Amino acid sequence: MIEDIKKTLWASADKLRANMDPAEYKHIVLGLIFLKFISDSFGSHRKQLSMRLADPVDDYYIGKGNDSLISDELEERDYYTESNVFWVPQEARWDAIQANAKQSDIGKRIDQALTVIEQENPKLKGILDKRFARIQLPDGKLGELVDLISTIGFGVDGQQARDLLGQVYEYFIGMFADAEGKRGGQFYTPASIVKTLVGVLAPHKGQVYDPCCGSSGMFVQSEKFIESHGGRRGDISIYGQESNPTTWRLAAMNLAIRGLDYNLGKEPADSFVRDQHPDLRADFVLANPPFNISDWWHGSLEGDPRWVYGSPPKGNANYAWLQHILYHLKPNGRAGVVLANGSMSSTTNSEGDIRQAMVAADKVEVMVALPGQLFFNTQIPACLWFLAKEKTVRKGEVLFIDARKLGNMVSRVQKQLSDEDIQKIVDTVQAWRSDDQYEDIPGFCASVTLEKIAEHGHVLTPGRYVGAEAVDDDDEAFEEKMLRLTETLGEQMARGAELDLVIREKLGGLGYEF
Repeated sequence: MIEDIKKTLWASADKLRANMDPAEYKHIVLGLIFLKFISDSFGSHRKQLSMRLADPVDDYYIGKGNDSLISDELEERDYYTESNVFWVPQEARWDAIQANAKQSDIGKRIDQALTVIEQENPKLKGILDKRFARIQLPDGKLGELVDLISTIGFGVDGQQARDLLGQVYEYFIGMFADAEGKRGGQFYTPASIVKTLVGVLAPHKGQVYDPCCGSSGMFVQSEKFIESHGGRRGDISIYGQESNPTTWRLAAMNLAIRGLDYNLGKEPADSFVRDQHPDLRADFVLANPPFNISDWWHGSLEGDPRWVYGSPPKGNANYAWLQHILYHLKPNGRAGVVLANGSMSSTTNSEGDIRQAMVAADKVEVMVALPGQLFFNTQIPACLWFLAKEKTVRKGEVLFIDARKLGNMVSRVQKQLSDEDIQKIVDTVQAWRSDDQYEDIPGFCASVTLEKIAEHGHVLTPGRYVGAEAVDDDDEAFEEKMLRLTETLGEQMARGAELDLVIREKLGGLGYEF
């Protein structure tokens, strides 16, 4: 069912390609799906409430033959908000939208619906993208999209509806990232990378922070991790920040549809210049900052208290992100960060000095080199940094993992880590942290002391430390193996010479010589 829904909806969105850029129709399609979901959820709760009001054994019972009273009661907002269901006014309900889908002013009607929903639900204030009246589409195209989305039914059990919508949202965000190419990375981190970060950090409880949260994929995977390990979604508090206004709205919608409490700041803003959570100290930080951004510096950042290990170079924000993240960790907090490979070895513009200071202070816990072609938006090789504010185990050591040989191609240009690949990385880190039968594996992982890292100029590239992959020993003596292989090679060369003569004879018979 879910696969049919996803494919049908993507086909419908794809029809808009000829008329609008993916960056634009992303918000059109996802906005309509969101509107359909909250309307269906409202309708499902309304139906249940109607049955309770007419049930003599229910606490909500108000008597037989009181249809008018029941109708009035069903419009009481508190019945819905107390059950964490968004209140949807009559003019914003999906049946009203669908009834007017063929009208020329359908875009304006959708904008009005979103406006009243925001007014009635303060949690959604400022996050719904009201652009439908302004979009340039051929007559009837928006109405066709409304009709198609009408075929999705979210009016089932609340959690099932959220799961269904969550899968649709995740699918769409990924597909839009693929369609948008380089810009896709502004709002989407491939799921396999997020799963790896979450699996290694294991955020069971506490405050989770992402200073460049994109579409909130880190938070969604954290929620899934908690639920898969027997926890509850309320066990984590979500804090995020995003500078792009449209992506900020997308992130809030992505969290709202899952019924998650979140704080993305009062507005979209730059994490360096307008930190929305200056006093936050989080248990976990997960982040995929934009790689190597050069236009991040502002004069107000001179001498900023976040630059504990040195002032970051004005031409590259990589080490600004790392220090911003460390600053926002609790004493026992951990972080997982995606950065370009250059961050592990760069020695220019003070980066080497900052990295040396961070390593010497024992803030780096694990380094993972990733395979190429994982990202939609760049072919720049990437790595994972895992930081600890204050290590409690493996002090004075860093675990290096070279995962460049992992992953499998899922398209001509795209690779992803399989669940088995992710588990291999996670299990290795867990074994290392607990010292549970951990062993270095040549070519894959190595636990290295800070002293040895210093000998290598504080370069953190895993390939420098894990060594070469072990070659299976077949117990055959070298001299015997060389004799056998030489004989085999001689036989193959002789056979090649014979075939060469046959080919020449055949060509000669046809009148060709060479």
